[in-house]
Amino acid sequence: MPSYTIDIVPVPKPRMTQRDRWKQRPIVKNYHAFCDELRLLLPLPMRRPMLDQAIHELDLTFHIPMSASWSKKKRAELEGKPHQQKPDIDNLLKAWMDCLYRNDQVIWKVSVSKLWSVKGAIEVRL
Repeated sequence: MPSYTIDIVPVPKPRMTQRDRWKQRPIVKNYHAFCDELRLLLPLPMRRPMLDQAIHELDLTFHIPMSASWSKKKRAELEGKPHQQKPDIDNLLKAWMDCLYRNDQVIWKVSVSKLWSVKGAIEVRL
């Protein structure tokens, strides 16, 4: 199974209102910027299946960056451990799906996890 790592800090999909169409909040602008950058950073072998919707199974790992203010000891303890705080895993997955798929109903199996990391990234296994 091919594996790709995309160097981007994961952003959850925000709850949007009708007002966000004409007066976007900073969180919505940040989400749209994330989507644009994710599409640009997507590795070439993955771009074609995303457009053709040929992928039916997906394994994602979201690497959530640790705060720069944390001590080296705390960073070493949490590196690679499960992330059990906000953002919620379902909102991270929804952001991924909505950014990349026009029609995500063809995906029938998804495995998702989120881990603490020094640097934000998204690891994808097809």
